[in-house]
Amino acid sequence: MITQRKKTYEIILGKIEEFFVGNDMKAGDKLPPERELAKLFGVSRTSVRDALQALEINGKIEIRQGGGSYIKTTELQNLTDELSVTLAETENQLVVEMLELRRALEVEAASLAAQRANAEELKKIRRSVQEMADSLGNIEAGITADLQFHLQIANATHNQLLINMMQALSERMEDTIRATRNHRLSDPDRFNDTVNEHRDICHAIESGNVKQAKQLTEEHITRILLELETD
Repeated sequence: MITQRKKTYEIILGKIEEFFVGNDMKAGDKLPPERELAKLFGVSRTSVRDALQALEINGKIEIRQGGGSYIKTTELQNLTDELSVTLAETENQLVVEMLELRRALEVEAASLAAQRANAEELKKIRRSVQEMADSLGNIEAGITADLQFHLQIANATHNQLLINMMQALSERMEDTIRATRNHRLSDPDRFNDTVNEHRDICHAIESGNVKQAKQLTEEHITRILLELETD
């Protein structure tokens, strides 16, 4: 049976509505921290921050320096709609730009790792894939394993500048992985596909197949970009 995947904005909207209804939010209530909202809605912290700032400009919430964000409006449905639209628009642009940057860096990283990875580094890459496979039903564990997979490949390049750059981008990468996994795994059948894509890249690096490692990495990230564009 073919399962129709929900569009990203529909997933975000549903989570926002569940949050406001489930927590009986009203004017004067304090919203959770940005990091918690990002996890709740399956988007990046940058998107949440931008969305909250837009809502403050529109007079829907009040952001107190060092004191969090507070609801000002009694029209929570309007707040829900505006937040979902703002999050979706901001998130899509950030995710696409980050994926384009990751493609440029990670294709070369996979190539170098296939040439230079030692036994211990290969073991860590394999472990990340296994942890990803074991994460069914545990969203945060899956995100952590996914991020570690890509960072371990970077470490295996032995190129300190590339390693430093990937580490510097790791928080943004985590945001991107959270958003794309939220989108891809809205169809449960996609879990195994996602794990297998990473496992194939791992096998190519293990076998020292530079061409295949590059090709599979580029195909993996390009496939995610294409899926997002078809929303």
